[in-house]
Amino acid sequence: MKKILTIPWVAAVCLSVVVFSGCGKKEDVTILKLAHCLDMTHPVHKSMVFMAEKVKEKSGGRLRIDIYPSEQLGSERECIEQLQMGALALTKSSSSPMETFVSKMKVLALPYLFRDSEHYWKVLLGPIGKELLAAGESVGLKGLCFYDAGARSFYTTKRLINTPADLKGMKIRVQQSPMAIKTIQAMGASATPIAWGELYTSLQQGVVDGAENNPPSFDTSMHYETCKYYILDEHTRPPDILLVGTVIWNKLSEEFQKMVQEAADESVTYQRKLWAEKEKESMEKFKNAGVIIIRPDKKPFRDAVQSMWKEYEGTEIGNLAKKIQEVQ
Repeated sequence: MKKILTIPWVAAVCLSVVVFSGCGKKEDVTILKLAHCLDMTHPVHKSMVFMAEKVKEKSGGRLRIDIYPSEQLGSERECIEQLQMGALALTKSSSSPMETFVSKMKVLALPYLFRDSEHYWKVLLGPIGKELLAAGESVGLKGLCFYDAGARSFYTTKRLINTPADLKGMKIRVQQSPMAIKTIQAMGASATPIAWGELYTSLQQGVVDGAENNPPSFDTSMHYETCKYYILDEHTRPPDILLVGTVIWNKLSEEFQKMVQEAADESVTYQRKLWAEKEKESMEKFKNAGVIIIRPDKKPFRDAVQSMWKEYEGTEIGNLAKKIQEVQ
């Protein structure tokens, strides 16, 4: 027998939880579907595979997570929406697309919010991080953990960017994030939201002149084949978030919830190690591929985005940003 726990509208195409009760078997197997947009070689994907293995181990095979990478079940935004409907159990999203679902997430996209990687992790693993992970529960989105997504920097097809003035007249792809759009516009470029899966051909065809992302994503996407300039201005550090839809989460037993949360927490340590190794490997690959890499003076870039900081002074986002910067 097969019992399906999902919404009828998507039952045929996007099964979230399946409980198998085979004839003669004493135990059911609960299957959670996890979908995301990254390549299978990406360290975040590998970390979610690690998490799935831990869940299977902890549950003795009674709970299983099946992973669908590379936008097989939809774009980043579409997967988030499927979580809300109960059509999908889990997804990985950057905090940037989450801004339209959970306003408080905007703070993580403020340019030059974090001093460095150490500060970044003190915030994400501390009380503020826990507050942000819980912020989406009212709209059906529970954060399980943060993954390292490094610092986002510009890469272009046409020319080097030494200062924000060099961005004038350029079309730069951004995530579907109001904050990302504001950041790029403040620096003088034209911000162009494009789905991740469409970006490679958009760069090839000149739809955009460049994009901005971290080294592992620049690498696994193969965008360095088209973009031969990488400008490490490191303007933002929006983390990745592993999300579970509360529609599905609330159907799980407390025992299974605990197993999933523990496995997610364990995968964070594993992911941080993989991320550091992949960043180093990717930077070496770019050099060998003839990509011109520079580390510009960040002060002009910081100065260019001060209008964004002023815009949020005295607001919930501005006050939270101040708390983040006070973390030592």
